[in-house]
Amino acid sequence: MKSFLIRLTHGLSEQDISSEEFAYINDFLAKEYITKKDNVYKFNSKYRAGTLGLVQNNTAYLNVIGEYVKDLLIEDIDISKATQGDLIIAQRVLGKRGAPSAKIVEIVGRAQSYSVAYIISHDGRKSLVDLKTDYPIGAEIAENELNSYDYGDVFKIDNQSYTIMEKLGNIKDPLVDEKIVLAQFNKHDEFSEEVLQQAASFKEVDASKYPSRVDLRKLPFCTIDPVTAKDFDDAIYWDDENRTLYVAIADVSEYVTPFGAIDNEAIYRSFSIYLPHRSIPMLPRELSETLCSLQPNADRLSYVFEIKLDLNTLEVSSSKVYEAIIHSQRRFNYEEIDDFFEDKLKAKNDSEKSIFEYIKKLRVITDALKIKRLKVGYDFRSNELDMFIDENSNLTHTTYAQETPSHALIEDCMLLANKEAAKRFTKGVFRIHEPPNQLKLQNLYQELAGIGMYVDIKKSIKETITQIQNQAKEMGLSSEVDTLIIQSQMQARYAPLNAGHFGLGFEEYTHFTSPIRRYSDLIVHRLLKAINNHDTQESSYVLRNIESLCMSVSEKEREASTIENEFMARKFARWADENLGNIFKARITSTDPVLKAELHDELQGARFFITHGMNAQLFEDVKIKIDKVDIAKAKIYASVVQRIEKDD
Repeated sequence: MKSFLIRLTHGLSEQDISSEEFAYINDFLAKEYITKKDNVYKFNSKYRAGTLGLVQNNTAYLNVIGEYVKDLLIEDIDISKATQGDLIIAQRVLGKRGAPSAKIVEIVGRAQSYSVAYIISHDGRKSLVDLKTDYPIGAEIAENELNSYDYGDVFKIDNQSYTIMEKLGNIKDPLVDEKIVLAQFNKHDEFSEEVLQQAASFKEVDASKYPSRVDLRKLPFCTIDPVTAKDFDDAIYWDDENRTLYVAIADVSEYVTPFGAIDNEAIYRSFSIYLPHRSIPMLPRELSETLCSLQPNADRLSYVFEIKLDLNTLEVSSSKVYEAIIHSQRRFNYEEIDDFFEDKLKAKNDSEKSIFEYIKKLRVITDALKIKRLKVGYDFRSNELDMFIDENSNLTHTTYAQETPSHALIEDCMLLANKEAAKRFTKGVFRIHEPPNQLKLQNLYQELAGIGMYVDIKKSIKETITQIQNQAKEMGLSSEVDTLIIQSQMQARYAPLNAGHFGLGFEEYTHFTSPIRRYSDLIVHRLLKAINNHDTQESSYVLRNIESLCMSVSEKEREASTIENEFMARKFARWADENLGNIFKARITSTDPVLKAELHDELQGARFFITHGMNAQLFEDVKIKIDKVDIAKAKIYASVVQRIEKDD
């Protein structure tokens, strides 16, 4: 329903409406919520769709969906009918002081289609409540059925019909954590039989069947990825003689065509989800880990950017993108390339020798590209946490991933290709990042002042933040301060029109290099192919619902991130429950609006709500005692028992 309302906001073509959606279309037309013009249905200018925010004193705000506009004030809410999280249609009205306001005309469902509930004891009786709020879930369940379940049993709930869909397990079982985080967004690993049959129908690449593709199989491409990677989106080759970088990307669009079964599932998923122990792929593994993946020693279809560089200016002198066939000669992991850079890894054969020769030369160029890039863009040092769990789904240890020369080399190669892709269209899928607003910046400056940092406001935001980062480095707080800076930024998102990328300092930017795991990149490939073929009909087709698609993909990106973060939070909560009363080292990460700390001990990354803080200061190192753990909500409560002096 939410996706349907977003599409109605931008204009929904009659040919894109499903049979189930036509019932709503006819109803909304009769009520004059929407209009029809040239076989396109769109909300009447008087109406907006959105989700109801927190209801207090019979008032709330409507979080408008489908548009990036201010929330609308809604007054005189009948709380017996409308509650927080409802998906509603509202009519705009003039507020008492001219404020943007609205009134509810219809509740059409819940913004979150699914939720998770579990059984607790309430007044001596079993009660089915929402996992996150402990409020009654409202699902219909007979008392005898309820009593047949155990305390702590967990269920997936359909919020539209208020029915129990399935039992997920019991809250005491660590294996239920994965099911919980996936269920709340209706994510699943399994693909339908139709999708699997279609994926299995593709044959291994036979180069003779692709005479129009550029044959690059003789070039010594290689892939460089994490050691655990199974889906290889990108391969690179540097032609030093011609100063040309080849970035070869898996040609997913050759296999996944619009409106097919695989495409419909890929749109629904939009992103691969990466948990510590496994992935939930966007595409069937027959494609994501085999036929599309740029595996070594196998012919693979690819979409290639050929980028010629002027090494004096480090500018792109020319570039072209085309369909090709490559044959990657080696699959490296990051550690291997870093070992090579440190002279710890030698070539085992002529192929590796050739690759190492151009990788060494390419590193000099990408290092220079990064230095140039950071003169206008930002280098944030927020740490990415890697978590490890055992076969019983219990946390064993954590580490913080460090960017190494091999990561930096691949990153700047991919950034080049993404930039070049974005230059080729004026409407499509851009990755945009707008500058922060002044209010967020002022809040940042106040927080930094609280830790004794003097912020000298410069002529540009770039100069000011660079000066802040220099101070943070001197104080040994680079990662912590960078996290605060990131929190003050706008959230990067997908958009149909270019607005630049503030964080990277790029005038135009898109995502081109990961179509196996991001649907946005697949759309960019389709668009670029249409442009290359001068196929205006195909490009118009790709762009037909691009506004709604960009909003939907941005939302799916946030869902994937939430799932990944909440899974780790649940593992930390179970670990903390086993360590109640124990004392650990931590660092204060927030003082307003609530006091929070992050574990900085042998195990790292767990986050605590501090109940007794001893007037702790932001970024102060302390010792904390774990007092209480809420497994269901994945929250850990602790108290500060001692300050840690710098020389401890």
